[in-house]
Amino acid sequence: MDEVLVAVEGAVATVTLNRPQRRNAISGALLTGLRESLAELEAQAEVRAIVLTGADPAFCAGLDLTELGQPDGAIRKIPRGQPIPDLGKPLIGAINGAAITGGLELALACDFLIASERARFADTHARMGIQPGWGLTVQLPAAVGLRRAKQMSATGNFVDAQTALAWGLVNHIVPHEDLLSFTQKLAADIASTDQAALAALFSTYNQAAALSGREARRIETANHSAWHAGGIDAAKVAGRRTAVIERGRSQA
Repeated sequence: MDEVLVAVEGAVATVTLNRPQRRNAISGALLTGLRESLAELEAQAEVRAIVLTGADPAFCAGLDLTELGQPDGAIRKIPRGQPIPDLGKPLIGAINGAAITGGLELALACDFLIASERARFADTHARMGIQPGWGLTVQLPAAVGLRRAKQMSATGNFVDAQTALAWGLVNHIVPHEDLLSFTQKLAADIASTDQAALAALFSTYNQAAALSGREARRIETANHSAWHAGGIDAAKVAGRRTAVIERGRSQA
């Protein structure tokens, strides 16, 4: 089964994380497929906007910690770097369910987010005893403010769709069954603009954000590397993963 699905209709591409049996947890194959798919869509002139979503019931449960805890796990062999390559085309997240830790970072890498009423967001890095390395400490405070970002990271508690809207993490909440059609309609609206002008405008946004974020990203990368230099204890990861899953279920 392909772990990343791509469908193109007109000028809009929809990319779906497709490991529903693992709640779309990020494996080596999924991460490679996601990067390659987005790079290919970036190179296709007819594609003007991209929607990123997950196969129900989740958007993305974060890294596949089972694979990560294995010394020869495929995800350990993937080149480091951001999960989503730099794109000149708008990327809209259609958040259909839980976006947790690494999955939250995937969502934050999108230009903006549309949520179904089933969407939930959580950062469990501290509960898992790991450190973010995909921009969370830069992008989460930019989205919700520093104090709310600290609360999310310190507690690991879920933020529901309504709270995410109130905090500015998502742009809209729509009924679950309407999520893709609503988001694809927005993407089609985007595709109808002057693409050169839009690319220049988005570049300006991104350059301005980078002025404050570049040094923060360097600090995050350094801290991530230092924390994980000693490796990951697979047994501890497994125990913490079980505890986090049960805690998440109790908060549903």
